[in-house]
Amino acid sequence: MTILDGKKVSNDIKNEIKAEVDKMKANGEKVPHLAAVIVGDDGASLTYVGSKVRSCERVGFESTMVRMRHTTSEIELLDKIHELNENDDIDGFIIQLPLPPQINTQRVLMAVDPSKDVDGFHPENFGRMALDMSTFIPATPFGILELLERYDVSTKGKHTVVIGRSHIVGRPMSILMSRKGWPGNSTVTLTHSNTKNITQITSQADIIISALGVPNFLKAEMVKDDVVIIDVGITRVEDETKPKGYAIVGDVDFENVSKKASFITPVPGGVGPMTIAMLLKNTLLAREQRAARK
Repeated sequence: MTILDGKKVSNDIKNEIKAEVDKMKANGEKVPHLAAVIVGDDGASLTYVGSKVRSCERVGFESTMVRMRHTTSEIELLDKIHELNENDDIDGFIIQLPLPPQINTQRVLMAVDPSKDVDGFHPENFGRMALDMSTFIPATPFGILELLERYDVSTKGKHTVVIGRSHIVGRPMSILMSRKGWPGNSTVTLTHSNTKNITQITSQADIIISALGVPNFLKAEMVKDDVVIIDVGITRVEDETKPKGYAIVGDVDFENVSKKASFITPVPGGVGPMTIAMLLKNTLLAREQRAARK
């Protein structure tokens, strides 16, 4: 069994990006600039955006964090997005989700300039991805593809089962794993909360990508020997034996499933670190595209 070490691979990617940025600096070129908009005071969102800012510093990017109060109206947020769209100094930006209830998330994501949409959430970028065209791939699916590629995991002709159909992970993964090329060329089954006999489906899978958000959902009896496991789930579970009083667990019963797997991602340290690394990669791509257009 091989651990798909997202922490190590993400560090490798950040080092590669830093080398590219160092070349830009040496040539007197503008370095990539990533902005993040956060509305409200959600603790997890603040922590996540803070780690993105630190990652930008590490690779030599410029970064801007735009903090807006939780009572911000949709009009105010759309005005800020328009401002970022028009700001030539900013190459890419993200809107940290979730947004407060008074704001229509879909309307907000639609307002982002697709050429700056480094999260890959705009319908134009999602459509380009579905059509196998060059675009920004959402960071978490992009990170999963990178892990599969760097560990030389075979996907051609394999049966991939995706658990969860979110627009951020499940749906794009089902499209990407069935595309021509590698990683891809697999036969995909997309399962979700209304799927019947899910064990019957997962037990036939060569590759399982679980993005359900239910702790320890996938058990050893639900998988076959030598399965490849990508665990996207991350949930805090109360655990008095831990110093912080909780443990971070994924969708997969790691202890038991890992005994049957050929490859598996840990939680934490698997898919999570890859998400930020690929957001940086998308931002580098956005800078290069903007430079080429000029």
